[in-house]
Amino acid sequence: MSNSRIPEAQFPYRHRVPVQIRFNDIDLFGHLNNSIYLQFMDLAKMRYFSQFMEGGKFSTEDLELVVVNINCNFYSPTYIHEELEVFTATASISNKSLTLEQRVVNKTTGDVKCVCHTIMACFDPKTMSSAPVSDLWRRRLSDFEQRQF
Repeated sequence: MSNSRIPEAQFPYRHRVPVQIRFNDIDLFGHLNNSIYLQFMDLAKMRYFSQFMEGGKFSTEDLELVVVNINCNFYSPTYIHEELEVFTATASISNKSLTLEQRVVNKTTGDVKCVCHTIMACFDPKTMSSAPVSDLWRRRLSDFEQRQF
């Protein structure tokens, strides 16, 4: 489905996670409830970051990021029979935060259901304040995305 309202991807998505729609994810109108998209994207975030962690397992000790902003634009309804994937990429990295771009896409048709931008800030729990993005994470993300951050 071609929809001119959907922004073109500015970079390739190197990470994809299939997600399963459950019976209770469907709302009274017969389509996926908008809050479920964010749950799908949270799962994809965890899998995305896990690949950079020791042993490939997600650990809050290895990653001290907190979500400070989520912006999601919806383009097409999703129904219970659709197979979905979540595409995830690091869009940018600044001194103390990074922005992820994610898309929920129908695996069969390529129909983009929504595009989400999440700003995550680095956080030092000892000082309870923001912290810089480490050189290690900047390098890991640059290597994976094949773009310099």
